[in-house]
Amino acid sequence: MSRKVPLGEGETARTACARGVLRKGVVEKTGEVLSAAVLMQRVGWAADLVSGMVAELLAEHWNAADVDVLASGEGGGGRKLPSNAWMALRRLGWAAVPAEGVRVNDRIVRMAQEQAGRALRSARWRAELTDAVLGTWPCDPGKRTPEEWDRVREAVPGGRHLPSSVIRSRTRQVTTFADKHGRLPVDLFELEAPPRAARTLLLSACDGQQATIERGEDDPQRALLRLQLPTRPDPRSYGDWTWVACSITLPPIIPPGAVLHLPTLRLAGTKVRADLAYTHAVPKTSRTGHTVALGVDWGLNTLLSAGAARLHDDGHITALGHGAQFRAAGVLAKQHRLRRLSEHLHTKAGQYQRLIGADTQHELSGRHQVLHEEIRCVSDRRSNLNDALAWAAARWAVDQAITAHATVIYLEDLRSMEAGGMGRTHNTRMSQTVRGQIADRIRHLAAEAGIAVVTVPPRNTSRHCPRCLTPLRHRKAPDRPTEPGWKWALCPDRDGCGWQGDRDHGAWQRITARGLTHQDRTVTDRATGSMVIRTVVNTVETQAVITPTAQTSRADRSKTGPTGRKTTRPAPRRRRAPSPTGPSGPAGKRPEGRAPTGRRTLPRAAHRHQGVATISTPTTRRHRPRGAALGAGFHLHAHATPPQWAQPTPDATSCMGSLS
Repeated sequence: MSRKVPLGEGETARTACARGVLRKGVVEKTGEVLSAAVLMQRVGWAADLVSGMVAELLAEHWNAADVDVLASGEGGGGRKLPSNAWMALRRLGWAAVPAEGVRVNDRIVRMAQEQAGRALRSARWRAELTDAVLGTWPCDPGKRTPEEWDRVREAVPGGRHLPSSVIRSRTRQVTTFADKHGRLPVDLFELEAPPRAARTLLLSACDGQQATIERGEDDPQRALLRLQLPTRPDPRSYGDWTWVACSITLPPIIPPGAVLHLPTLRLAGTKVRADLAYTHAVPKTSRTGHTVALGVDWGLNTLLSAGAARLHDDGHITALGHGAQFRAAGVLAKQHRLRRLSEHLHTKAGQYQRLIGADTQHELSGRHQVLHEEIRCVSDRRSNLNDALAWAAARWAVDQAITAHATVIYLEDLRSMEAGGMGRTHNTRMSQTVRGQIADRIRHLAAEAGIAVVTVPPRNTSRHCPRCLTPLRHRKAPDRPTEPGWKWALCPDRDGCGWQGDRDHGAWQRITARGLTHQDRTVTDRATGSMVIRTVVNTVETQAVITPTAQTSRADRSKTGPTGRKTTRPAPRRRRAPSPTGPSGPAGKRPEGRAPTGRRTLPRAAHRHQGVATISTPTTRRHRPRGAALGAGFHLHAHATPPQWAQPTPDATSCMGSLS
């Protein structure tokens, strides 16, 4: 079976990942059906064998010399190392040996070497960063001078464009080590312990002798995964390994024509999850040549503000509409409540730990264990909420770009932003936003539609006017022009420009204009593959302004006098026809409209025989309306809405036209 995707003109291959679940399996030799619990047990046995060998490899080679040799890409005699980690480890002679008496095949050893090799290769960059921080250790670790910042950035490979938050985090880690041991660490390998080995099975390092995967012929949304699993935790011979067939329901995001690759199996609670890798054809993206772009600005209460702009042939830029905002106040409020609950639980658990001490039989040990379980549940809820919020915000942003026919999305690069000096609550909320997750999800969804995602420098995007680049004045609200604030922005050049608007709306206009004018300076990061504009050129920035468009309204809508009297409002659409006329008197029905004000008798519901939909009479307050004397309700015509099964609801959409 070919693993290459057929590509058309203007297409490129893209590899992505989706989640699946192994719910049951079938032993091919005997036909025995394995339940989810038994399948999870056997996958766990195989994962334990792999993680044990990974831990031994990491403990043996967790040093600067071995990591440098592996990450350099050259082995003995200057021979180039293979790109696969397990092959590189074998060429260097770093073997993985199972426990004594345990028999595993060579593919199980491959998975262990692949996982260990990836972990050791990833430590190279952290080791270089730690060496640079230690080599340029500042006089005051809490606050570097500009000269000290320049020195540490020069010492870090690619440090000129490295976010300052990364350097600060590594500095705080070194400071914690120094406070504990009274000295600075030698390198990363003294600062950090060897990483823990995850209980996963990297089936991508194997071939058909260990695992295979094929898409179903009858149902393309199902796949069959075949793999060898042990029948006991310590297999003594190859006979203790059996082939197990597992049917996987593919997520709908995997296209029918995508090529499947061997997944990574991991244990999550009581389930066996499969990270399904697949390759499919997507439209190519371009770094330059964009004429319509979508700019996205980050916010706190208003999570995202976005709008589109067009670059014309003569070089001027116009906004396409007034933009939109993605508000998630309810989700953010729930995040805040869960964060406060988590802090409370951690504080209580810490107090219990201090009281328990080293006594394993303390009477508070049970409560302490319950608190740890509750902390884990709250953490899972926060993670799930953040993940759902990130996907929703990314989907909204990409939909805005597709609707505007934009070929690129410009984002602010806020990786260096750190909250400080804004109050404890505000700083915490700023630090725990999900900007990184949202940006990753936007890149993932935009690639499916052939839309490029480029990050731009955020400097002065909210400070300068989008039309004339004059520093803005920020006020609390448009109706409070003299009260200082941050939400509403006004251009001080009232005679020449006079722009005013929401601060976030001005920011997305500045971001879009900056990206369109600097698109020739877009570069692709070799490490991550993401597109970025690293610097802003002043001569080009002067052209990054939004040109106001002509007013399309024919009449001047400014307020010049008293508002004229309007006609009577027509009946709402939910009433398709007026009430039928009938004889006057108690048996009749009044025409639709407001209740008459000159009623002298009690309404129909105030009589002795009242319906089930009547509002109860208030009895806790002194005020007693005339219509509520016998339970008619607070208003004379107020009744509870009958249930849907008691009275059919009229069709409210049959008379509605198009909103456009």
